[in-house]
Parts: sequence; structure tokens; C-alpha cells
Amino acid sequence: MTLIDAGAQGLLPFASMSSEERGYRSIGSEEAERLVRDPSVRVLDVRTPEEYRDLGHIPGAILLPVDLVASALATLPRDGKPLLIYCEHGIRSVAAARLLARGGFSALLNLKGGMSAWRGPREFAPGEVFGPFAPASWLVLNADLLPPGGRVLDVACGSGRNTLLLAVAGFPVRGVDRDPSRIEALREVAGRLGLTVDAEVLDLEIEDMDLGSGIYSVVLGIHYLHRPLFPALIRSLAPGGLLLYETFTEEQAQRGKPTCPDFLLKAGELRQLVKPLEVIREREGEFDGRMISGVAARRR
Repeated sequence: MTLIDAGAQGLLPFASMSSEERGYRSIGSEEAERLVRDPSVRVLDVRTPEEYRDLGHIPGAILLPVDLVASALATLPRDGKPLLIYCEHGIRSVAAARLLARGGFSALLNLKGGMSAWRGPREFAPGEVFGPFAPASWLVLNADLLPPGGRVLDVACGSGRNTLLLAVAGFPVRGVDRDPSRIEALREVAGRLGLTVDAEVLDLEIEDMDLGSGIYSVVLGIHYLHRPLFPALIRSLAPGGLLLYETFTEEQAQRGKPTCPDFLLKAGELRQLVKPLEVIREREGEFDGRMISGVAARRR
């Protein structure tokens, strides 16, 4: 089972909640058309990228397939603005709405009947799957390498966009970050949903950092670089464990942040940093609008 399959399966309990637990309201196409004219209303399309492009979408809608919507618990603003959620027939959107409601979101609206009932305007441009509200593409693209139920360490996890996706998919996850406010937000959401998440405030840049030895099936590091940390990351992997790591290269400085050389990889440097792990997949160049380098490397 892939991460995507497990994520969809993880949403099933939220799709079978009673009406008292829903925390959202279903509306028809006519009411939805009036609402989306208001620029303060967000619109979330939880279909596939192919449906979004080929069948048309509500103009301005955020694309986030239902299998990845757990990441929105950490990325969507919690400002109380209405959020209209839809799919093709109004089924996947119900699961997404209930998950977001359990995660603490309010003012949630479900488009009854989905796009099959929509009579308003449509756009047919492709959408960006891995935009600002999505999990890391490098994690999703390598989901087939993840051992089912294996223990995961997510370093510099932030508010938990990847941690929550993995936890909903059934992985026990330890998420660490130096920002107490982000860790507190992650703990609150995980607690609301009853997820297996150990969220910890931790400064990863202290001298002689110890993350344990031979503990984790997967170590994940996204958009974070502290070169002295790599020995600890490698040591924390169990035999056969997988390091999924991706962050910015020097070319990113020409496009925007980060610009400090301490946070930017040189060409080919990441492969050297993960030695003696066996690199089984890698990419370097422009992906998701950023200049990055990523590896999937296994401990023998």
C-alpha cells in the first residue's frame, strides 16, 4: 500500500461520522456561485489533477487531492474565512470537510453534488498539486519506498504538513522543530484527531546532537540544512532504513530566499553528505518552482 492509498484509507473514519460530528454545511450550486464571488471565500478542489484540468474547476480554486488533504491541517490559514470544498460528485469533499472540521477549522462548506451539479463558470488550466498548501512532492513521489507502519522521524517539521499526512496514513511519527509555537499547533491538531504523533521542541543545531541509534524506518528532512546534523540522521536509521532528504541548492539564491550559503547545497553535495548510505533515487534542478536537490538513500 502506498502513502496515497493509506492516506485515503485513513480518511474513511471521517467519512462515516454522524451529523452531529460533521462541523460543516452542504450547499447547492446556486448558493455556492454567490459565495465564490466574494474574494474572501477560499475554494478547495479535492479531485485529481486530471479532473481539475480536463473537467474544469471553479476559477481560483486551490488544487489539493483528497489523499493529500491532511497536510492542509497545517498549511491552510486559520482565519475563520469560509472554505468551500468540492469534488466531482460531493463524496470525497465530505471526507475532506469532516477531517478539516475535526482538525479545528470552522466555516466549512461542502458543494452538494460537486462539479457535476455546478452551473457556474469553469476554468480548464492545469493546477499545481504541490503548491503552498500541499505536502512535499519528494515525500509523495517516493511513497512506494516507505515501509508500512514504520516509525518516522520528521526533522524541522514546522507545523507538520508532512507529519500529519504520514500520521493519517498510519505511520507513528516523531516531529521535531525548534519553534515552540509550531510544535504546539501540531500537538493540538494531532490530539484533536487522535493521531500517533510525538511532537517535540528540539534545537537540531546544538553540538553533538543525538537522535538515537537504529530507531527509525524513515528519516525525513525537507527544506532544512545543517550539515553537522547528517551523522546523527544517519545513525538514527534502523538497518534498511530510508533517508528522504531534499533542500535548496545555490541556484535558489538567484530566485529568492534562502540566500545564505549555510542553507544552500552545492551541486552534487547532498550525495556526499549522506555517505555511507546507498542512494537509490535522486533529483537535482528545478522542481515545484524551486532549485533543489533531493535523495532517497538507504542504510545497508
